[in-house]
Amino acid sequence: MTRPRRKNPCAPWRRAVVTGGAGFLGSHLCERLLDSGVEVDCVDNLLSGSRGNVAHLVARPGFRFVEHDVCAPDCADALPGPYDLVLHFACCASPADYLRLPLETLDAGSLGTRALLALAERDGARFLLASTSEVYGDPLVHPQREDYWGNVNPVGPRSVYDESKRFAEALVTAHARALGADAGIVRLFNTYGPRMRAHDGRAVPTFVCQALAGEPLTVAGDGSQTRSLCYVDDTVDGILLVAASRSVRPVNIGGTDEVTVADIARRVLELTGSSSSVEFVARPADDPQRRRPDTRLARELLGWTPQVPWEEGIKQTIAYFAAARPAPDPLSRH
Repeated sequence: MTRPRRKNPCAPWRRAVVTGGAGFLGSHLCERLLDSGVEVDCVDNLLSGSRGNVAHLVARPGFRFVEHDVCAPDCADALPGPYDLVLHFACCASPADYLRLPLETLDAGSLGTRALLALAERDGARFLLASTSEVYGDPLVHPQREDYWGNVNPVGPRSVYDESKRFAEALVTAHARALGADAGIVRLFNTYGPRMRAHDGRAVPTFVCQALAGEPLTVAGDGSQTRSLCYVDDTVDGILLVAASRSVRPVNIGGTDEVTVADIARRVLELTGSSSSVEFVARPADDPQRRRPDTRLARELLGWTPQVPWEEGIKQTIAYFAAARPAPDPLSRH
């Protein structure tokens, strides 16, 4: 996939630490930083990440994988640095994971964020928190601007993720105000692409894998709820531009391609050529009805807009999952 690249924002950094670096998005960040000449310590406890996501990076100069829990008391000892960039992306981001690991999800936003803020303060590094559109909950304002406070159920099944990120944002803001920390927040919307896990509960990988397997595509509710898709390359561009800025206030990074979940399923069927049917299933509690970021701040502050059309991004994602599927056994009986 070829497209014009923006000006490289990685020039100011020599060494970065990426927590959650063996996850879907973290692994792409590690790769982009390495490609830009930045040394990278990739930290992951592998609760939801995979060594396979960074296996192609292990032999590269400047890359180090550290299997460690950032919530552990010895976090600073495990990461001696020094760093000039700290990217905190360690957290269970998919419904399948944060529902399975609720306390670990809350710890990542609280204990983990405090530990990484202290690490950045120790080294005088720029700190960036990966937050999420989930801080807006099931929004009553559309599209969602950064100054919207959100509509979150603090005791609902999704609250462990939503409130973990909201508390983490409060920690980052308090450090910036009280201590003058060079700390920022990026709020990410519906990123998709290669290295997502097949069964993590998010729409794109679920539909792609079901279509490739010839299984019904399971659409929650009536499928009218919307999402705004953003291909991972565009999301990484936005993250690094926010990191390279001096912005303290949260910045939305997400696609402007707002589509219904039913439309996502139809697109996947069209591009895979699958004859799978669509099956409507129960909708999860507190599932947001509408989601689209107002990205005016990212556009005006950073010059960032998404570049990858949905068709191109979905094709790349389909190709990844198609290559990852085991080949059929020619001797098996059907």
